[in-house]
Amino acid sequence: MDSAMVVDIGRQALWATLLVSAPLLGVALAVGLVIGIVQAATSINEMTLSFIPKVIAMGLAILLFGSWMLGTMVEFTRAIFQRIPALFG
Repeated sequence: MDSAMVVDIGRQALWATLLVSAPLLGVALAVGLVIGIVQAATSINEMTLSFIPKVIAMGLAILLFGSWMLGTMVEFTRAIFQRIPALFG
C-alpha cells in the first residue's frame, strides 16, 4: 500500500461524504435562509420558529433523498471492500 493509494481512498471518502451530506445541508441552508428573512422582516426572534421548520424539512429531505444516500454509501463501502485484497497484496 503506497501513499498514492491512501490519498485516493481519502479523496473518494471525502467525495462520498460531500455527496451524501449535500442534499440535507442544502435543504437546511434554504429553510434557514427563508426563516431568517421572515424573522428579519417581522422582527420576531424566537428559536423554535427556525428550529421546527428545519426539523420538518430535514425529515422530508431524508424521505426524499434517503434511498439515494443509502445507495451511495453502500456503493462506496463495496468499492472499499473490493480494494482490500489489493491493499495488502
